[in-house]
Amino acid sequence: MPMASKRDYYEVLGVPRDADEDTLKRAYRKLAMQYHPDRNVGNAEAEAKFKEASEAYEVLRDPHKRQLYDRYGHAGLEGTAMPNFTSADAVFDIFGDLFSDIFGGRRRRGPRPGRDLQMTLEIDLLEAARGARKEIKVPRMETCSDCRGSGARPGTRPATCRRCGGHGVVIQGQGFFRIQQTCGACGGQGTVITDPCRTCRGRGAVENERTLTVNIPPGVDDDVSIRLAGEGEAGERGAPPGDLYCVLRIRKHPLFVRRGQDLHCEVPVTISQAALGRPIEVPTLDGQITYTLKRGTQSGEEVRIPGKGMPSLRGGRPGDLVVHVRVVTPRRLTKRQEELFRELEEIDGAEIPPERKSFLERIREFFTSNADQSET
Repeated sequence: MPMASKRDYYEVLGVPRDADEDTLKRAYRKLAMQYHPDRNVGNAEAEAKFKEASEAYEVLRDPHKRQLYDRYGHAGLEGTAMPNFTSADAVFDIFGDLFSDIFGGRRRRGPRPGRDLQMTLEIDLLEAARGARKEIKVPRMETCSDCRGSGARPGTRPATCRRCGGHGVVIQGQGFFRIQQTCGACGGQGTVITDPCRTCRGRGAVENERTLTVNIPPGVDDDVSIRLAGEGEAGERGAPPGDLYCVLRIRKHPLFVRRGQDLHCEVPVTISQAALGRPIEVPTLDGQITYTLKRGTQSGEEVRIPGKGMPSLRGGRPGDLVVHVRVVTPRRLTKRQEELFRELEEIDGAEIPPERKSFLERIREFFTSNADQSET
C-alpha cells in the first residue's frame, strides 16, 4: 500500500490517540474477526482491511514505532524493521497467539523472541549539544548461562511434546469450523522439559541487572529514542533477545530555552547600554562572548547570533542564539545619577521622540472621537 494512500492508524482501529494496550488489542480483535479471510472467502476488500488493521496494530502496540508514528506520521516509520503484511499468511505468522484465542488462526511455531524494553534517560542541555556517553543499569531477564537458555539441566535436552507431537498447537473440530489452539501441555513450544535446569528452574532465563553504555550523539532533543540492539529481555529457551530503547529527556536549563535548534536567552542591559549601543556579555554553550548592541535598542528586542544554538543531529547547519534584550531601570539612584536623569528629563520634554509623539497623537484622537460620539 503506497504511503500516500495509507489511513491514520488510530482511525483504522477506531481508537483514541491515548489508547492503552488492552484497548488496542480489543479493537484489533474485533476488526480481525470481522474481516478474517476464513469468514470472507474470495473477498479482496475484506482481506485488504484485514491486513490494514494488522499493520496498524503492529505499529501502535510497539512503544518505539508508536512514538515515531505519533511524532512524524507514516514517514517516521521509514527505515524501521516492519513485518511483511503483503499476505494474510504473514499476518497469521506474526499474530498467531492472538488468532488462536479468537477462532483458530495459524500459529507461529518455536520459542518467542525477547520483549523490547524502554527506559527514560535524563541528560542536561550541554550533553545534548556536545554528545555524551552515559552508563545505565538495566534490570532484565537474561539467558541462563548454565543451560544456555534451553531450560533443561545441562547434559539433557527438552523432549518432544506428546500431546501436540511437537507442533505447538492442537486442532479441534472438522471442516470450516476447525479450531486451532495453543497446546496446553507445552504452552506452544512443541517441547517439554522433564529435567529442568536448577539455576533457572526450567525458564531458560534469570533475573539480572546489567550495566550498559549509551552513546548520545550531538544535537539530540526530547523524546529521541536510542536503540540498543539485543539488550532487551532474553527470548524463550534460546530465542533471540529483544532490544532496549532509551528515550531521552533534557533537563530544564537555568539560562537557555530550546526551540528546535535555536536557543533563547534573556539578557538584562542598562539604559545607557541600550541607548548608546554598548558591548554586552552574552552567555553561550561555549562560554561568554561580547556582543555590541545597536544604538537605540529597545527593551524586548531580539538579537540573533548565528551558529550559537544547538548542532544539527543530522550534520546540517547549527541553530542560532536568540538574545531577548531586557532594559533594566535602576531602582536606587546615586546623587549624580539622579542629576543626570533630571537633565535627561528636561531634554526629553523639549524633544519628543517620534515613537512617543505618535503614541500621544493616538491618545488624543481616541478621546476626541469618544467626545464627538457622546455629543451626538
